[in-house]
Amino acid sequence: MKQTQRASGVLLLILCVAALCALPWLLPPGQLVAAVQMLIAALFACAFNLLAGQGGMLSFGHAAYFGVGTFATIHAMNALGGAGLLPTPLMPLVGGVAGLLFGLVAGWFATMRSGVYFSMITLALAELLHALAPHLKGVFGGEAGVSAMRMPAWGFTFGSDIEVYFLVLAWVLISLAALYGLTRTPLGRLTLGLRENANRLRYLGYRPHALKTMVFALSAMFAGIAGGLQALNIEAGNYVLFEVKLSTDAVLFAYIGGVNAFLGPVLGASILTFLSQTLADITRSWLLYQGVLFVLVMLFVPDGLVGLVQRAAKSLRERGLANWLPRAAVSVASGLLLTAATVFSVELLQRMFARDYRALLAMNPEAGWPAIPLFGHDWAPLALSTWLVPVALFAAGLLACRWAMALWRDDADAAPVLEPAK
Repeated sequence: MKQTQRASGVLLLILCVAALCALPWLLPPGQLVAAVQMLIAALFACAFNLLAGQGGMLSFGHAAYFGVGTFATIHAMNALGGAGLLPTPLMPLVGGVAGLLFGLVAGWFATMRSGVYFSMITLALAELLHALAPHLKGVFGGEAGVSAMRMPAWGFTFGSDIEVYFLVLAWVLISLAALYGLTRTPLGRLTLGLRENANRLRYLGYRPHALKTMVFALSAMFAGIAGGLQALNIEAGNYVLFEVKLSTDAVLFAYIGGVNAFLGPVLGASILTFLSQTLADITRSWLLYQGVLFVLVMLFVPDGLVGLVQRAAKSLRERGLANWLPRAAVSVASGLLLTAATVFSVELLQRMFARDYRALLAMNPEAGWPAIPLFGHDWAPLALSTWLVPVALFAAGLLACRWAMALWRDDADAAPVLEPAK
């Protein structure tokens, strides 16, 4: 059974890599840039997960090492011109070394404490760098930032998005393989021991502080490699890379995807990056939806989307397709109905309280509240019929959810998906 599952996993991995290689010819030209960002975000999230998911050390300042890697790579591109011992394809090594060295120093201080104190120290170090960066214009370029150009190397010009995509893909696959290999080494096992019980490791003769510093530095190194890939991708860097938003993105990517699975952060980063690239131009409330998604995952699927997929696959094997499909269909339908009700309410309220709409209302208050165009229809904001739509969708979603819970009740493996984690 285990050999069959392992063979299926290897086959699935090969298919995923093949799909990634074919992606430039499957996507529209404008979407290839988003695919590059997805790959970089996936590596950054996995670097964070080495520290938080495997080592049990939640960092709120991982953007610092990503940014250091970006700026170090840009300066190396300008200094070396993509030639010599470090041609353009090897430039992310500079970002990795910079992240490693900075991570050693920051990690030595941060890992002197654990728990919430460790998290606050990492946040303070990142915010300190973010505050200093605008004043260190020789290093970070001030508000204008610094820029560089990708130079030809190894017979490639790196002037097209396809060449950049495959360069980033190669680095991401190599880095993920190295991260996975690290989990199979004694250091990887000790990293799990740090998460479970650091005091026991101390009793066994190990030095938890030194181990934590080493894991912290390795995590920062891979974050620096991701930053180096970002430098090759956009050929510029600004001190906004050190903002706390990038650090929180790593947390969201990892926990929404699933910190207990190696590829969980990859799934979370891919989904959220894709949605942010596509929905940011459609709605102004994308960050609200991202926050709602994070809360729902933490409440109902604490092991992330990967855990949800694993439990669904296990239930499918145990029940069979004919018995499993109706339950899954009702569950999906309830989720879609509740999502539709939420989106309708949020988008309508956002337009009602938008500055442009309030100005239009103030210009002609006697005419009443103007109709709001939404989803191809004009909705009267004060009409009862308008608000009956989300109420009906929400009620239908709750009924479908209760029906799904009744159908799954005899399946102990799927129950945690539908009930809040305790």
